[in-house]
Amino acid sequence: MLLAIDVGNTETKLGAFDLAGALVGTWRITTAPRRTADEYGILFSSFFSTAHVPISAVRSIVVSSVVPVIERPLFEGCEKYFGIRPAAFTAAGQTLIPVHTDRPAEVGADLVAAAIAARELIGAPAIAINFGTATTYGIIDAGGAYAGVAIAPGLQVALDSLVGRAAKLPQVALQAPESVVGRDTVSAIQAGTVFGAIGATEALVARIRAEIGAHARVIATGGLAPVIGGATPVIERVEPHLVLYGLRAHYRSLG
Repeated sequence: MLLAIDVGNTETKLGAFDLAGALVGTWRITTAPRRTADEYGILFSSFFSTAHVPISAVRSIVVSSVVPVIERPLFEGCEKYFGIRPAAFTAAGQTLIPVHTDRPAEVGADLVAAAIAARELIGAPAIAINFGTATTYGIIDAGGAYAGVAIAPGLQVALDSLVGRAAKLPQVALQAPESVVGRDTVSAIQAGTVFGAIGATEALVARIRAEIGAHARVIATGGLAPVIGGATPVIERVEPHLVLYGLRAHYRSLG
């Protein structure tokens, strides 16, 4: 069994793949910079116990991280509780997709892993949108290379900033209201935030397609992908575990 771990700025996602490559279990934890190796071990042990999967079934671990401070305790926890030294996935270290940017080594590991999976699932050219802490538009050109990215503030980040700077505005659930015309404070915030994000998505996809090819397909991932993906036809597919699938493909390429 392969354990794939995607360390993001807000959340860390884990996925367990069986020998056939099927995703048999997924978990999410908060990305906490002060978490210790033993805390990781206890969490992982609990996850596998609840899923009735023995820890000994894990034979390999691959990690993608955009939070360097997390890596030492995470790797130590994996070694202590699984007896396995994880393989680190990086943009510079992978060989599955060419990275055609000015500074390839600086590209986020999650962006490249998502691009690998997007190309595998929907072909090229393609746009892989991740609705996470930031909203990223990873671009795979017609030749199948990672060409770059457009980055915007994430929906939750934008909402938190709005509410934090306006004393009388409440926190609201990020979901599309019935009408774009808000009749109360909650629906007004939801309309502006969600429909605004949908409009931004459609506009950026149109501009990217104009540069890389009008037939570029679009796949979305991230916690808020279902909210936007279900409300605009430009997103053809929502795949919650896109980065994990990219990590699986990378591990397979190692032989």
